[in-house]
Amino acid sequence: MRTTIFILSALLFSSCLRLDSLLYNPDSSIDGYYFDEFDGLAEIDVDATYKIADTLIHPFTLQSDPQGDNKTIHVVYVGDLENIATDTVFLYCHGNAGHLDFYWPRIKLLANVGEKNRFGVLAMDYRGFGLSEGPPTEEGMYKDVDACMQWLKDRGLTSDRLLIYGYSLGSAPATELTAKPRTLQPSKLMLETPFASDEVMVEDASGLSLPGSFFSDLEINNADEIKKVEEPFFWIHGTDDKFLQMATHGETVFANYNGSYSEAHRIEGGAHSDVPTVMGYPEYIEAVESFIKR
Repeated sequence: MRTTIFILSALLFSSCLRLDSLLYNPDSSIDGYYFDEFDGLAEIDVDATYKIADTLIHPFTLQSDPQGDNKTIHVVYVGDLENIATDTVFLYCHGNAGHLDFYWPRIKLLANVGEKNRFGVLAMDYRGFGLSEGPPTEEGMYKDVDACMQWLKDRGLTSDRLLIYGYSLGSAPATELTAKPRTLQPSKLMLETPFASDEVMVEDASGLSLPGSFFSDLEINNADEIKKVEEPFFWIHGTDDKFLQMATHGETVFANYNGSYSEAHRIEGGAHSDVPTVMGYPEYIEAVESFIKR
């Protein structure tokens, strides 16, 4: 029986593809960050309505895990650096592919929530992504996001003004660091097209009831970690997502939340990467603003 499962799985996961490789698909071929001047592939397109003034775009580096496996990661803060001690800030955790320029339009949408630049936005390339050092790892990703929290805390941000937003792969550090806070406790959790666990990904892809460890060394389980989250929860997922199916991934995560408040946004016709576009940018921004101001 084991042999049969292995043969079927090998056919379905060609070239002995492991889930680890599927989840981490970084682009480290870039030579710099260009933001609005980037002429490569971006995940979504936004027009000049959402442009951010150059004076509010602050790229920099910081050290992640300086007492352990220290890596230099690249970060961008959008907003007035002098106002971090009083502003509310989105900490944006991006998906499994590309780099900061690839996600720059998404970052700009968050910077346009409410009155333009009403909220600060900090986003990072996890280790192995973009110009950030080192290979991508699950724990390394958590440390990189927490290092960003430490940077914000050092500049006066407090937990009650920290919002964490996880998209796709970014749902893992967003959920983990809300359920098990380290430097700061996010006041609200926002997940877009989250995945439930590595085991669900294996089952969806193979059609077989195999443990996630069969294809992966990862231990990510958002469906379980979300049970520990008490903070208000915003969930958004496209009904036509073929990469992380809404029924098996997003709905499972949403159903397992037992905290203080939750809201669901099921975007009809939305695929994995185009949910804000299909929803409509004004409608997406309004939904985010309404949630964080309630």
